[in-house]
Amino acid sequence: MESVEEHRKLVRAYAEGLWIEPVVVVSLGDVSPEFAVPGRRKDGTITGTRLIRRFFWNLLRGTTGTIASIALTLGGGELVNAFARNGRVSGPRDALALPLVDAARSATTPWLVHSPSHTAIIDAGPHHPELRWQATKPEAPRLIPTQRRLAWSDGSEYSYYLSAEEAAHQLRSRRL
Repeated sequence: MESVEEHRKLVRAYAEGLWIEPVVVVSLGDVSPEFAVPGRRKDGTITGTRLIRRFFWNLLRGTTGTIASIALTLGGGELVNAFARNGRVSGPRDALALPLVDAARSATTPWLVHSPSHTAIIDAGPHHPELRWQATKPEAPRLIPTQRRLAWSDGSEYSYYLSAEEAAHQLRSRRL
């Protein structure tokens, strides 16, 4: 299994090869933000679709999530919420943030890649890096690394979670 640093080198080389400019690369890890977008549920699924399947999924999720929360709380000694979401997506119904977040959620190993003229989601994947989503200036979102946030011209935003190691790496890499 490749380490995070090996994946980082692969993703950086792939992106720099595509755009011929330096990039900042951070691992997003598990992308499961809370959605505050009309037409989406809090978990990001589209409202009004697959209601029966949704009912049974919520029933299963509630049962197993509760058991997992209790087990993790008892095992770790501190309260754990198995339903917690990391990050937040907000904006209008057709928010420009949605394609980026949907691409990151579907990726096996999502990386946020930013350069002076591009922003992208690259999946390091099991075999080789794959571009899942990209935007070029002026349509690319504005990266606000100190707040771990991307902001689009339509007012939509994606606030993402980073591990302590990735947050430190992102702040060290602010050469752009």
